[in-house]
Amino acid sequence: MGQTITYHFTLNSPWSYLGGRRLAEMAVRHGATVVHKPTNFGLVFPETGGLPLPKRAPARKAYRLQELERWTTYLEIPLITQPDNFPSNERNGVGMVIAAINEGPDVTDLVNAIMTALWAEDRNIGDEETLIGIAEAQGLDGEVLMKAGREDNIEAQWLQNSEDALTAGVFGAPTYALGEKLFWGQDRLEFLDRALDAST
Repeated sequence: MGQTITYHFTLNSPWSYLGGRRLAEMAVRHGATVVHKPTNFGLVFPETGGLPLPKRAPARKAYRLQELERWTTYLEIPLITQPDNFPSNERNGVGMVIAAINEGPDVTDLVNAIMTALWAEDRNIGDEETLIGIAEAQGLDGEVLMKAGREDNIEAQWLQNSEDALTAGVFGAPTYALGEKLFWGQDRLEFLDRALDAST
């Protein structure tokens, strides 16, 4: 039986973007299933000592940009370090992703396409028409997903994902969980890979 990776992420995270396709490739290689859990880190940070980007010290903000430049060069993944549309309002995108999860198809491509739109193309992923177009490019019915994403139960699921994150000890995005083992950050994917190897 394949292993399960629980993936706590936020669409506004460049680190989630940089790790997204690599996670997908890793899961395929190991025959693992990825459970996508869009997480509201605006709820997680206050409970775990984290700060949203605008409230961080200037030195930390400057170092973040250096690291983004290093990683986009190293991974050869296109990334705009300071897109005009960052941060985007995540609610519509998260709603669409959770609605797609509820419909049953694998949301890997949808999630990665939304993050690519922001971080590689500087598109507004809070805009409904933009999101509908992204979903339809993945072969999904964007209008249906957008409508479903506005339902009250979607907000409750987003909240539940965030509570699940806190219960698991998650404090930052992206976090990949393999059982009780947590791997925080796309730079920990190699360790996740080793853990998957060790547990097969």
